[in-house]
Amino acid sequence: MATKADVVAVVARTSDLTKKNAAEIVDNVFEAIDTLCQTEGKVTIKGFGTFAMKTRAAKQGRNPQTGEPLTIAAKTVMAFKQSNK
Repeated sequence: MATKADVVAVVARTSDLTKKNAAEIVDNVFEAIDTLCQTEGKVTIKGFGTFAMKTRAAKQGRNPQTGEPLTIAAKTVMAFKQSNK
């Protein structure tokens, strides 16, 4: 599994940037995608994929220590769907 550090290393190597500058660029891109998803609801990058906000419904869970049932609240999360290219 690749990590953010791997992405930064590839960006730095392929664009003749320092790892520090590449990390700033990668952070800025991720922040821009997050901000646009929050405001627009969806970000599509042709040939790559679509980031969209999805709502997860509330569900029943169980406390693993006590076994007591509890309700897990609904929440909004970002989802990614790869393009077909």
